[in-house]
Amino acid sequence: MTRNEFNLLYAVKKYGVQSHRKMKELADVSTGFISQTLREFTEKGWINEEGITEKGLEALLPYKVDNAVIMAAGMSTRFVPISLEKPKGLLVVKNEVLIERQIEQLQEAGIKDIVIVLGYKKEAFFYLESKFDGLKIIINPEYNTKNNTHTLYLAQKYIKNTYICSSDDYFEENPFEEYVYQSYYAAIHVTEKT
Repeated sequence: MTRNEFNLLYAVKKYGVQSHRKMKELADVSTGFISQTLREFTEKGWINEEGITEKGLEALLPYKVDNAVIMAAGMSTRFVPISLEKPKGLLVVKNEVLIERQIEQLQEAGIKDIVIVLGYKKEAFFYLESKFDGLKIIINPEYNTKNNTHTLYLAQKYIKNTYICSSDDYFEENPFEEYVYQSYYAAIHVTEKT
């Protein structure tokens, strides 16, 4: 499936079949592409007048995000003295705990299977298990001598089509989707000093 085909089929899954003008906006593809491709999707049985079909969902299956791994094991040494009191992922930004906001955004996108790898001040995060259903915790006992690569190594059996996140990310808008065409690195370019 090409990126444009994915964009269009995923837009149909999320919003149903809309006007060509609306589909152009939602899928970021040309109007000519929409007409031809919707016809092809209908012929393949991927969509009908109501929206995406079971066959269409099967076509999207290779792009479904299985889960997320949140790295929260590090000591956050660049944040000393703040991180001496609590890990970065537990800091409050705009009245929200960073890691809680990220878990909520993942869950809003349909990502229910979430693994958190903990190390430094791990006990401070344990409350998350009772607050969020489906959360798994892994402990990195070597957090003070090994880096993110080891953290991911400990979570390797969970890594498939996986979001790999840092516990201290704050996203104004939810960047997570239930289906993703290819891997990417979440970043925003800013011109001012950060």
